[in-house]
Amino acid sequence: MIFTPLEQFAIVSLIPIRLGNFYLSFTNSSLYLLLSTGLVVILFYLVTQNGGFLVPSRWQSGVEMIYEFVVSLVNEQIGKKGRFAFPLIFTTFTFLLFTNLIGMIPYSFTATSHLVVTFGLSLSLFIGVTLVGFQVHGLHFFSFLLPKGAPLVLAPLLVVLELVSYCFRAVSLGVRLFANMMAGHTLVKILSGFAWTMLSVGGSLAVASVIPFTIVFALTGLEIGVACLQAYVFTILTCIYLNDAINLH
Repeated sequence: MIFTPLEQFAIVSLIPIRLGNFYLSFTNSSLYLLLSTGLVVILFYLVTQNGGFLVPSRWQSGVEMIYEFVVSLVNEQIGKKGRFAFPLIFTTFTFLLFTNLIGMIPYSFTATSHLVVTFGLSLSLFIGVTLVGFQVHGLHFFSFLLPKGAPLVLAPLLVVLELVSYCFRAVSLGVRLFANMMAGHTLVKILSGFAWTMLSVGGSLAVASVIPFTIVFALTGLEIGVACLQAYVFTILTCIYLNDAINLH
């Protein structure tokens, strides 16, 4: 039983593992991350084996829609120079999409509601994008710290501001996903608990509980949309940051 709205985010150790001072237990978060990855791999393997079918099934049509969506996203945001990053962008989008949607199943766990997961992913992508920038431009990549046409007198201040702004991308990218997923799930839990309490009391309150229950169902549909939207926002921002690193915008 879950007694508080925040208890749904609790990390539970399923297989305790300790190596000296290191705590490496297999938790419920690890389980759902592995489950999301496994479902993506299995689904994509089943619909693409033997080249797929001439008349695609619903699952194959869904996978093809995701593929075409990410292809258009990469082409529009990065262009031909960014096609090498398509596997990374495609994997990131599908992983976040499935992880967010699995978290919408009742009594499941939302791994992306934890900052350590989202920030770890955003920091990894930030480091990768920065390395791509240095690989493409070398030390000239530092020129993005000073906007074109800026007065040299303001150069020290602008360089610091641009550097802080650039580094903050890793934080904002992870915090945005974590905050939206956690806030939405918490709100749904609070309202559903309130509605269940009204129903349990009985009488006129049981009749009035129809209102919060209706709101809960509406919010659940909204949360499903937010789950898809946050996967899209995370992915498109990654594409924008990669475009900036390649083209020095």
